[in-house]
Amino acid sequence: MTIRRRDFLHRLGAAGMAATLPWHRIERTPKLGAIGIQLYTVRRDLARDVEGTLAKIAEIGYQEVEFAGYPDGTAASLRAILDRLRLTAPSGHVPFQSIRSAWEQTLDQAAMLGQRYVVVAWVPAEERQTVDGWKRVAALFNKAGEEAKKRKIQFAYHNHDFEFVPIDGTIPYELLHAGVDSGLVQFELDLYWMIKAGHDPLRWFTSRPGRFPLLHVKDMDATARKFFADIGTGTIDFARVFRRAGQGGVRHYFYEQDSTPGSPFDSAKVAYEFLRKLTW
Repeated sequence: MTIRRRDFLHRLGAAGMAATLPWHRIERTPKLGAIGIQLYTVRRDLARDVEGTLAKIAEIGYQEVEFAGYPDGTAASLRAILDRLRLTAPSGHVPFQSIRSAWEQTLDQAAMLGQRYVVVAWVPAEERQTVDGWKRVAALFNKAGEEAKKRKIQFAYHNHDFEFVPIDGTIPYELLHAGVDSGLVQFELDLYWMIKAGHDPLRWFTSRPGRFPLLHVKDMDATARKFFADIGTGTIDFARVFRRAGQGGVRHYFYEQDSTPGSPFDSAKVAYEFLRKLTW
């Protein structure tokens, strides 16, 4: 992967011209600010030792965490751990079923943890077999988003690759975007899954600007399997994506690795150092 670097004088000159250049020429973030991690990456360790695992994450340098479900214990005790470690949790994943069975409780928990986003990351297979099924999912998401908005929490949906498999000639991800209210439902774009499905994230940034406040940053190896890889060792050009992230509305970047070759903490260190040093 090629990482473009700009020397100081180039950047200085570009800054002076900023007022006269279009968005795609000036909307450049030379480096990431706060770097986050999706805790699914360390799910087994988190299940055994919540505070110890979060302490290791903080020690690596991560400042933000995104929950994948919540560990045992109260939201108040979990918030206290985050505060002690100077971590914030702007977002968290919750089960699809919670919308129907425990949405008020889920939102209460999110508010206690200081979350600005509540994300559903999976649609059960039985809910997504037809175009009408996806339309019902969109309606359910609108309802969930309406309740979340009352508490000043933004509802969002995280993609995998099944959303890009056509049903009756229609891409479900398109159906979802068309069927939800943009004021109630936003999206968390998972780079790995979208690219594995054969779609270019920049196309979605262009066609749906401002709809992707959350980004999952994960890499893909060069094998035919297109499996998960340590960040920076695979095939995804992160600089190319980050250069246009402003158009997509990205505010939070979460490293995630569903499977690691060794310790997930070792892979998390590799990812953090790569992202910390990445410029574009």
